[in-house]
Amino acid sequence: MWWSLFVHWVISSLVYLWLRKDSMKKICFIVNPVSGVGKQMVVEKLVAEHLNLFRYNFKIVYTNAPKHATQIAKQAAALNYAVVVAVGGDGSVNEVAKGLAGTNTAMAFLPTGSGNGLARHLNIPLDLVKAIHLINTGKIIAIDTISFNEEVFVNVAGIGFDAHIGWEFAKYGKRGFSSYIKIVLRELKKYKAQEYELIIDGKSHLKKAFLISFANGSQWGNNAHIAPTADVADGVMDIAILKNVNWWNGISIGYHLFNKKLHLTKHLEIIKATEVMVKQPNRIAHIDGEPIEIGDSILIKVNPASLKIMVY
Repeated sequence: MWWSLFVHWVISSLVYLWLRKDSMKKICFIVNPVSGVGKQMVVEKLVAEHLNLFRYNFKIVYTNAPKHATQIAKQAAALNYAVVVAVGGDGSVNEVAKGLAGTNTAMAFLPTGSGNGLARHLNIPLDLVKAIHLINTGKIIAIDTISFNEEVFVNVAGIGFDAHIGWEFAKYGKRGFSSYIKIVLRELKKYKAQEYELIIDGKSHLKKAFLISFANGSQWGNNAHIAPTADVADGVMDIAILKNVNWWNGISIGYHLFNKKLHLTKHLEIIKATEVMVKQPNRIAHIDGEPIEIGDSILIKVNPASLKIMVY
């Protein structure tokens, strides 16, 4: 008698566990092993300890080349994963977003980069344990993405000085905010404002600018807010035109950049738009902090509510 009861209990337990596993949401953590300052190396342990394993059935995948995260994210979306988590910095977030845009799979964050611009804009915790708890309890919203010729970005793209700095930072070899500041100070005395033609929602504008940012989110990263009024879910981009920077006004601009008030000064002009054609003298840009070589003509368009994302 006791043996049949035991067998019944075992079978019932196995059926319960199978049904529970089948009803759990699938989640994939995509880890960039070389991002930022090394926090990503403890992800496996933290996920096992803090992820709600009654809600999620998880796997962890490591990238091994540029754009690999986009491929993994696309595959996860095709396999009906509920959530894909970008473990890395702004570049990793960009790659994962490209793979998920236009799908029903949501993106979440474990920020381990040096800037973490979109994560900061969305108030995603930089503490990894708190970020995992957000994945356990957060809600899903739809945000805009922006097309940049054939590329897609989710936070900020730009031309001019910040694109130039992106290229120099990529060559520098040492990541981190202090390295970024060193490069900015080194290049600031050499770089000059340039002439650009912007055709904004069909109307031509000639602008002389030190840099131009095309902002979905409000900041580059590290709380440097180049477009303080930007909203990732408003259906428009903020075109932030920084007119000129030199040693005389640099301190004032830097101060207002970090206190979210640069748009209130004479140094920055903000134009909200859904589409802009840019003609620029150079062939470089950056998208979400990653430098790219691009033509002298760029078409930038907002894709409203095209990416699901997990927030508080």
